[in-house]
Amino acid sequence: MENREFEENKIEGRNAVLEAFRAGRSVDKLFVLDGNQDGPVRTIIREAKKRDTIINYVARERLDQISETGKHQGVIAYAASYAYSSVEAMLELAKEKGEPPFLILLDNIEDPHNLGAIIRTANLAGAHGVIIPKRRAVGLTATVAKTSAGALNYTPVAKVTNLSAEIDQLKKEGLWFVCADMGGESMYDLDLKGPIGLVIGSEGEGVSRLVREKCDFVASIPMKGDIDSLNASVAAGILAFEIVRQRG
Repeated sequence: MENREFEENKIEGRNAVLEAFRAGRSVDKLFVLDGNQDGPVRTIIREAKKRDTIINYVARERLDQISETGKHQGVIAYAASYAYSSVEAMLELAKEKGEPPFLILLDNIEDPHNLGAIIRTANLAGAHGVIIPKRRAVGLTATVAKTSAGALNYTPVAKVTNLSAEIDQLKKEGLWFVCADMGGESMYDLDLKGPIGLVIGSEGEGVSRLVREKCDFVASIPMKGDIDSLNASVAAGILAFEIVRQRG
C-alpha cells in the first residue's frame, strides 16, 4: 500500500485552513473564535460543515493557548497526519485476500498511544482495518502515527459518524460482532471464526451501552491478578490474537 503520510498536524490562520479544506486534507477538528462572523471565517465553517468536521467555538484565550504561531486569526484546524480510508475499502481488501473480513472497531478511545498500539496490533493480526468514531475519539495524529511504528502505512483506518449504525450496516455484509467486557463469556468458550468485528472500549468507560447492545457476543479475558481491567491496547491484542488462533 502506498505511504499515506501527510505533513504538519496543526494548521493556523484563515488562508492556510481554507486551503487545507479545499485541497481535500482530512481535518479532524476545527477551533473557531466564538462569535466571529467575518466572511472568510464563515466560508471556512461552511467548508467544515460540508465535510462533517467537528467544530468547536471557543474563547480567544483557548485559541491563544493552543496556537504555536501566535497568528491564528481566529481559526485553528487539526488535520489528520494520515489519510483516512473507507469501510468499503476494508471489505474490498478482505475480498482481494480471499479472507473473511476481520475489523477492529474502537469506542471511546481518546489516548493516541492506545490507538497507535491497536493499529500496530491490527496489522500484525491480519485485520483488514480499524474503525473509529468522529466524536469522543482521537484521530490520526502524529503521535498515533509514531506509536503505530509504521503500521499506518499498511492498515486502513476509517472514521464514521455513528458506530452503532456502522455495525448495523456491516451486519448486512455478513459480519457478526464481539465486544470486550469483564462481564462476558470467556473468550475461550466463544467461536470467533468467520467474518468478525472486534469492538474495544476505553479502559475507564469500556464499550458504550448502545454499541454493546448491537454486539452478538460479549467476551471476557480470563485474568488472575489483583486489578480488574487491562489497558485497551493490551485487551485488543489478546482478543485479536485469539481470533487469529481460532482462524488458524
